[in-house]
Amino acid sequence: MPMELPDFKYHPNPIATGSIVRSEKVCPVCGQSRGFSYDGVPYGTNELEHICPWCIADGSAHDKFGVEFIDTEGVGGFGEWERAPKEVVEEVAFRTAGFASWQEEHWFTRRGDAAEFLGPMGKEELEKMGPEAIEVVRAESGHQGADWEYYFSKLDRRFAATAYLFRCRHCGKLGGYSDYH
Repeated sequence: MPMELPDFKYHPNPIATGSIVRSEKVCPVCGQSRGFSYDGVPYGTNELEHICPWCIADGSAHDKFGVEFIDTEGVGGFGEWERAPKEVVEEVAFRTAGFASWQEEHWFTRRGDAAEFLGPMGKEELEKMGPEAIEVVRAESGHQGADWEYYFSKLDRRFAATAYLFRCRHCGKLGGYSDYH
């Protein structure tokens, strides 16, 4: 019988976003193979891979190895968005499955809280999310007119330029950013 994944308040569907993947690898924190692992390398002095979602959610990965799954300064976009209380920042950085972006990850905040991560998005995914999602990314990118049309046409969930979309847990407003390598 498969184990049910832990709930991540700020990352409600980490399998769909690609942050958690099926894996039979042994978690370096708990020493168990639980069928899933984090598909990334957390920030810290140890190069840890294959951390299970349970050791992220209960904070044991952070407690044992001091790792972060997003830079604490990235919660709030390095000052771009609203500040969140220390407890929220720590919940996102230490006990929430992060995600990988091309540059440094930012986590959208609003109304004194972190938002839910909806995932990496390309043009196709943003179009499915609707005009608000497209406008959030356009506004953040700073592109307009033909420059925006070209940039938007190149957005891809897995390659080149990628958008990262979030939803406020309180009002539903979308937020996010894009970056590229």
